[in-house]
This record gives sequence, C-alpha cells and structure tokens, in this order.
Amino acid sequence: MAVMEAVWPVTALYFGPLAIWAYWRFGRTTSPAWLKQNELEQPPEKPGWATIAVGVSHCGAGCTLGDILAEFAVFGLGVTIAGTALPYEYIGDYLLAVLLGVGFQYFAIAPMRGLGVRDGLRAAVKADVLSLTAFEVGLFASMALMTFVFYPAPHHLHPNSPVYWFLMQIGMITGFATAWPANIWLIRRGIKESM
Repeated sequence: MAVMEAVWPVTALYFGPLAIWAYWRFGRTTSPAWLKQNELEQPPEKPGWATIAVGVSHCGAGCTLGDILAEFAVFGLGVTIAGTALPYEYIGDYLLAVLLGVGFQYFAIAPMRGLGVRDGLRAAVKADVLSLTAFEVGLFASMALMTFVFYPAPHHLHPNSPVYWFLMQIGMITGFATAWPANIWLIRRGIKESM
C-alpha cells in the first residue's frame, strides 16, 4: 500500500477536496498504523464503486505526473507543428504516463502477488496500459478542445498559465471518467488488483 501513499496526493492535484475525502474514507483505512490503532488485521470492505475509483486513481497518478512533466518539457523546448505543441504534448504525455503508470502498478502488484521483476513488469503492463490509455483518451480530448475550440491560435494557453492548469484538471477528471469502464473490466477479470 506504500504506492497508494503517493497516489492520493497526486489525485488531489486534480480532484481536490473530493480526493481528500476519498483518502479519509477509503485510503487511510488501509494503512498499517490505522489498522493497528483500530485493532484490525484487514482493512474494512470497500463498496465496489470505491474499489474502482481507487484503481482509476492509481493509473491516473501515473498519467497526471507524466502529463505535468511532459507539458513543461514540451513548453520549455518550444517545439511546435503548425503553431501548436499538441502533437508533442500527446507523445510526451503518453510515453511518460506509460512509464510512470507501469512503475506505480509494478510496485503495487509485484509485492501483492510475490512476483519477480519480469513477471511483475508483465503483470503491471497488462493491468495498466489499457487503463491509462483510456485515461489519456479523455484527457487528450479535453486538451484538443482547449487548443482548437476554447483557446485557438493565436491565443493558445501554455503551462505557465493558471488557466491552462485549471483546464488540465478538468481534462484529468474527464480522463478519470473515461478510464472507469476499463478499470471495471480489468478488476473483474482479475488482471488488475482490487485495491
């Protein structure tokens, strides 16, 4: 569960108070300190929707961190095609989301299942690539709307603007919604761990 300790604050970057509430309701009840304090060996059962939400937030953490890093890197490099950085942002966002998402998933799955590096990475890829791809689809659709509809050239927003990050938060919430069905399927099939 140590990985989830990093996932909750990242989820709060885009879900704010709702993520804090979810942590207090469903996250801290899995910590060893809380279990010891409440004299429990196992965490309380979560409702099905909460299990799915935790699974989505897990992949969303890798996506969110990857997106933040890639957005600033593309902006810093100043690369564009036809006056927009969007294609480079998509590539950077997705590659870093896969790298970080699989990393988060590996450190959750491998210890739970007692897997070695190769099998753990294989299981992490199976558990997270579909989920994070679904997350990125929602985020990328929001980014396209931001770039071509709400703030078209010459008024494109950039990562040095708070409005840009506010709209990215909305995009990440959209990504959370588009990743929900994938996580239902992955958890029900036993491909992704129920957290």
